[in-house]
Amino acid sequence: MNNDTATQVKVLLHECVDNAIHRISNNLVNRPFHEALLSSDAILYSSLERSFSTSFGQGPIERISDLIIGETTEEHEKQKALYVNIYKGAQDQITRWLQGYRDHTIQPNWTREKKVLESFNKGDTISVRVISDLWFKRDGQEYFLSLKTVKPNLDQTEKAKSDMLHLLAENPRYKPFFCLYYNPYGEDRSSYKWTIPNGIFNMQSDTCVLIGKEYWDFLGGVGTYEQLLAICLEVGNVTRATVAHLAIKRSISDF
Repeated sequence: MNNDTATQVKVLLHECVDNAIHRISNNLVNRPFHEALLSSDAILYSSLERSFSTSFGQGPIERISDLIIGETTEEHEKQKALYVNIYKGAQDQITRWLQGYRDHTIQPNWTREKKVLESFNKGDTISVRVISDLWFKRDGQEYFLSLKTVKPNLDQTEKAKSDMLHLLAENPRYKPFFCLYYNPYGEDRSSYKWTIPNGIFNMQSDTCVLIGKEYWDFLGGVGTYEQLLAICLEVGNVTRATVAHLAIKRSISDF
């Protein structure tokens, strides 16, 4: 990650923490029973963490990802909208797969799904609109990324898989990915155990799944994940002090 990108990432991180602090500072709620049992500091930190996590996993992560992608290509876009034209037979197959995943009657297998979709090559076609959180073109190859929270719900996961299958149905050379920016269960993909996406993807073996380190290194090259964590720690030296100051102010006002 170059210096310019690192500086922009730092600004985004500071903004995200500052905005979270501003939100809870203006919306502190009286919780007498919670504070009696847990302490006012515990309630404050819990509220701050929820506020930060909700916003951080949405816009800022997408923007940071786009900044990193921009180091290696000028062809990149957030919220890329694309109309794909696919054969009606492929659409029917995608519908059957999605229903089967919900019913647990079909096991997801990205390699198999790709081969089946490539077999549809005649008949009527339909147009489907697909929106990808991130898109970029590198060395002639187009990549479409669906970036989700680390514990996505069923509807979010199913929509991502549907979009990815539609992209493949139009062009088998497209590279769609289902991405989680960190693994809440550990560093290795094998440790990921949130059950919902495991019914729609094989989270351990599907090559279209990127989690944590492999996601960031895919975007910016080997070492990007560690660089980003180091930047977070550097920014954290300031933001942690700000949070501590907020707790002191809250304690004084309570007193």
